[in-house]
Amino acid sequence: MQAFGGITALLVGIVLIMLGNGMQFTLMGLRGDIEGFSAPELGIITSGYFAGFLAGANHSPGLIRRVGHVRVFGALGGLMSAGLIAFPLMSDPWSWTALRVLIGFCMSGIYVTAESWLNAQSTNETRGKVLAAYMICQTVGIIGAQWLLTLGDAATSTLFIGASILVSISFAPILLSVSPAPASDVSRPMSLKDLYSSSPLGAVGIFFLGAIYATQSGMGAVFGVQTGMTANAISLFVAALFAGALVFQYPIGWLSDRVDRRKVICGSAVTGAVFCVLGFFARDNEFALISAAFIAGGMTTPLYALLLAYTNDYLTAEEMPGASGGLVFVFGAGAISGPLITGWTMDATGPFAFWSVLGAIFTVIAVYAIYRMSRRTQMPVEDTDSYISVVPGATPVAVEAASAWAAENAEADLMDDRAPR
Repeated sequence: MQAFGGITALLVGIVLIMLGNGMQFTLMGLRGDIEGFSAPELGIITSGYFAGFLAGANHSPGLIRRVGHVRVFGALGGLMSAGLIAFPLMSDPWSWTALRVLIGFCMSGIYVTAESWLNAQSTNETRGKVLAAYMICQTVGIIGAQWLLTLGDAATSTLFIGASILVSISFAPILLSVSPAPASDVSRPMSLKDLYSSSPLGAVGIFFLGAIYATQSGMGAVFGVQTGMTANAISLFVAALFAGALVFQYPIGWLSDRVDRRKVICGSAVTGAVFCVLGFFARDNEFALISAAFIAGGMTTPLYALLLAYTNDYLTAEEMPGASGGLVFVFGAGAISGPLITGWTMDATGPFAFWSVLGAIFTVIAVYAIYRMSRRTQMPVEDTDSYISVVPGATPVAVEAASAWAAENAEADLMDDRAPR
């Protein structure tokens, strides 16, 4: 518990932020249907968030260097809160897309600031536990947000106001208790060519996983609305997409530290694809749909962490910071494309294309992993870094910190194994 003594308020603030942010993701589908938006339009709106998030990851460190953590944190929080309230005041998809870009930019800056504080208050001995707690808080916040959606009506402004209030009050425990602002340096991203050369599977897999994550988080509610689910069932369905990560993260991570990571990546992707097939054929069986969401969604976060860890296995300590920025960029590019493709496909072939697109992308990752196993020999397990507990959507700050911890932890374990008994 001593490891969390100085960051408890920060973690509480992160949960509150994720409650508000998680509500607005699902609200886009619920209220968008009421406003008469089509699936392609909702896909564009969803992609807007990730475009803003990617821009924020690139520009927030510069803003922080110029005016400081506290000012950036307060300014972006205020803009995000205002943006959430503005949604019900507008009824056209282009205005919503602009607001989503704004909110994505703000969330990215908030993450960069919070993760900088978190990293500064961690030591080499506590960083792994602190990062794991941070990722759990994010996931719990998103899941809890789905329950909050059952307390109001998406046709009114109540839920949007509630999300705005949660975001606004989240800054109080953070700003009133954190220690002096830490350094805000983020390394220059590695070029895409160098990133691909170092780890083709990591680069390609992260891109496609970005498409999966954005589709699940942004288009899951759209699928629920278009298939006639109730608001409560949609909230449970979206929560299931994220809840699986809490169950599967540890066992998949444990396995990946002991066998060829490519096999674990392939197996996880195949599992995701199989349960997408179940979701496609479930039709009106809500229990089967939610079960499929739990397993398929539960593969997404571990796959992201697996691909990061696998990429780091082929990098030096000096290359890891730059690679972190490159991987975040690749993930963001995939996240922008996923909802666009899914929205157009759902419009052309029906709402169950949600599962078709997800299943196809999972399959691509699995097939490419098999291909890469035929092109590169397995790295000895004892030479690999530790599994990195990082959720999709983390900024380069968190990815850099997690990569450094994974390398240090793996080196320490290797020295312990070689020490005389």
